[in-house]
Amino acid sequence: MLTKDQYRVIQKRTVNFLKTKGIALTKEEENERIEIVDHGFGINQPVMAQILVYINTDKYCAKELVMFPFQIIPEHRHPPVNGYIGKQETFRCRFGKVYLYVPGKHTDKSKVEFPENRKRYFTVFHEIILNPGEQYTLTPNTLHWFHSGSKGAIVSEFSSKSMDEYDIFTDPEIKRITEII
Repeated sequence: MLTKDQYRVIQKRTVNFLKTKGIALTKEEENERIEIVDHGFGINQPVMAQILVYINTDKYCAKELVMFPFQIIPEHRHPPVNGYIGKQETFRCRFGKVYLYVPGKHTDKSKVEFPENRKRYFTVFHEIILNPGEQYTLTPNTLHWFHSGSKGAIVSEFSSKSMDEYDIFTDPEIKRITEII
């Protein structure tokens, strides 16, 4: 849960982060299209992301995922919904370093620091490191999560239709839609 003032401050920080990394924005994008996702845990915690949706239609979606240093997007999947097979998505790192985790052989060297009370909700640990210009595609309904490195990260997401409200998180306390008070 965030206050309106906290939400606006993070939006402005996100705009500045994108602009300093060379990503041009329209006024509409700056003022109305940046979503702050606190997953229900509030400010000053790492399970958080900032999302700019360029377009989301019945056929495709394009977004920028902005992650400040060491932020975590929690483990989730995009399930089938009403005959739709679920979202297929490609993540392309634009800035920073992104550590993506998917099912597969456990990577032992991961150095992510989880909030102690959320640790048990991260279950897949095959690490894929994305540097600028590198990308990875997930098939629908694949469990995944990721975190940014010490400089933060900007990740372009290209996908089929996004229906975030139907995402299934491993952590039952996660709220995908941020509550603003």
